[in-house]
Amino acid sequence: MRVKKKNLNREKSAMSVSMYGNLLFVILELAMAVYTSSQAVLLDAVYDGIEFFMLLPSVLLIPLLYKPSNEKHPFGYMQIETLFLVVKGITMTAATLGLITNNLNLLFHGGHTPAFGTVAYFELFACVLGIAVTFYLKRKNRNLNSPLITAEMDGWRMDSVISLGMAAVFFLPSFVPFPWFRPLVPYLDQIITIVLSMIMLPVPIKTVVSGIRDLILIPPEAETVQEIRSIVEGALGEHHFSKIQHEIVKTGRKLWISTYITLESDEISLVKFQEAQARCIEALSQVYSDFYFELLPDIQFSEDQLPAKQG
Repeated sequence: MRVKKKNLNREKSAMSVSMYGNLLFVILELAMAVYTSSQAVLLDAVYDGIEFFMLLPSVLLIPLLYKPSNEKHPFGYMQIETLFLVVKGITMTAATLGLITNNLNLLFHGGHTPAFGTVAYFELFACVLGIAVTFYLKRKNRNLNSPLITAEMDGWRMDSVISLGMAAVFFLPSFVPFPWFRPLVPYLDQIITIVLSMIMLPVPIKTVVSGIRDLILIPPEAETVQEIRSIVEGALGEHHFSKIQHEIVKTGRKLWISTYITLESDEISLVKFQEAQARCIEALSQVYSDFYFELLPDIQFSEDQLPAKQG
């Protein structure tokens, strides 16, 4: 219980830092977007604005994720986290598509020229700040493996890379003063915004697809399933079972693993069975931090053992 409370406080602390960092970015980026009239900076402001408003409920959501499962919630509250991530992914996807449409419209109507130098230096600052927050979240998440923190960390990492790329592009008018490049300058802001939007788009789409898989209890990705099979079957290697079957479900950050074994004899040693389950749990805990595992005998009845059908 003490470990869970400690992890809860760590996760809330990490998410709070990410939330306030996003708020700072939103304020600075909105001010910079107005001052420079840059669509690329506006793209960052919209993304970080959505991120901030989605982080507010997520901080309140964290205590629920540490509550145990019960009869009303057999899978605990992990589905709430998954639903939250799906809504966030859909919102991000819609915002990105809207920005692509807006910049295509500007592109076909002559474009515009923002204050490139100001934007470039601002993006360098954003890159440094993004790297600092990414390393902080990575250190906090080292023993937590929280999907919420991982999603935030991926977002900050992507922001840092994008800010560095934007800084390089917006320095171009200063370092490429050739006549052939001047006609392209009014379209540079829109082009970089569309390209960045297309780079960003797969991330929220992947979040939505993965979240929907979890919500309707479809098994996780084939790589995860194969890894779990290898770990469990490796741990059961010295035991002799004629058949092993796995049922794997993922809800939010938690994996639910049921392994059914067909016994070679009619008798079973409970001590050996408990030892086999403990060995599987120990092996899985080396890779996964939050999971439920059960080892079950696959009991099959022959036709003469089945109850007779009534009239």
